[in-house]
Amino acid sequence: MLKLAALSVFVWMAPALSQTVVVDGSSTVYPITEAVAEEFQKEFRGKYKVTVGTKGTGGGFKRFCRGETDVQNASRPILKVEIDACKKIDLKFIELPIAYDATVVVVHPKNDWLKDITVDELKKIWEPSAQGKVTKWSQVNPKWPDQAFKLFGAGSDSGTFDYFTEAIVGKAKASRGDYTASEDDNTLVQGVSQEKNAIGYLPMAYYLGNKDKLKAVGIIHTDKKGKVLPSVLPSRETVENGTYVPLSRPIFIYVSQKALNKPEVKEYANYFLKTAPTLVPSVQYVPLPPKAYDLAKKNLDAGKLGTVFDGHSEVGLKIEDLLKKETKN
Repeated sequence: MLKLAALSVFVWMAPALSQTVVVDGSSTVYPITEAVAEEFQKEFRGKYKVTVGTKGTGGGFKRFCRGETDVQNASRPILKVEIDACKKIDLKFIELPIAYDATVVVVHPKNDWLKDITVDELKKIWEPSAQGKVTKWSQVNPKWPDQAFKLFGAGSDSGTFDYFTEAIVGKAKASRGDYTASEDDNTLVQGVSQEKNAIGYLPMAYYLGNKDKLKAVGIIHTDKKGKVLPSVLPSRETVENGTYVPLSRPIFIYVSQKALNKPEVKEYANYFLKTAPTLVPSVQYVPLPPKAYDLAKKNLDAGKLGTVFDGHSEVGLKIEDLLKKETKN
């Protein structure tokens, strides 16, 4: 009897296992998700757990479309090949825009001569035909030093890679390959900060968190009418007012419809949208207008499936354009 009594006390005292939300994908979206996950776990006092991977947007979608994760972080819209992969296992999803981000072109802080760069100059550096041939600053612009540069950028599984190449080169994934590539943006920060002749690109939050180690370069853009616009530096203001083009873009989470049947995933998705307006700016990203989060919540509650994009990113999509797209569909 004593043994049975002791056993019953032990069972009564044993803590319940936490129900886990499995998230993977974009390292760009990771700081936002990390902040949300931390507050979410505090809110529910250990009832729910969130695990967050950073395999990159492409790597994350591979897992998501195999049904291995509940939520996908994405720094670009889902691509057609990924939509088709999800269809193979009848995986349906809800697409939720959660913030805006800017991709920042950065150089070493001791670089005192490069203050801005045109989109065409960036293309000369990064297009596939530049590989092994364009290796010096002077080859891009004769006014620049006759010195070799070192390149740092996103890895091929990164949504930032997809967007940057589409915006700058004109085709997603079209890039030279002779550069230091990583899906881990901290690796890129470290690389550029240690090479005086470095140039690279990374999400704005990673630049803002390392302004003592990096220098942002202004972007000179030519509009559709052929007018050359003034140089613009990345900031919350220039992203919100649509002047930082073409390197600003919406970022997303995708939630599996099947996973939403689990209470922890449903609670997490709702909590994400509720807290995003305050947590997004706290980690140096640009929040969407309140009506955008209201619309996302409405879509989540209604179980609105699919994507409002056509399986590719839209370069230069402004916040108001995103809202129109969301409202029409």
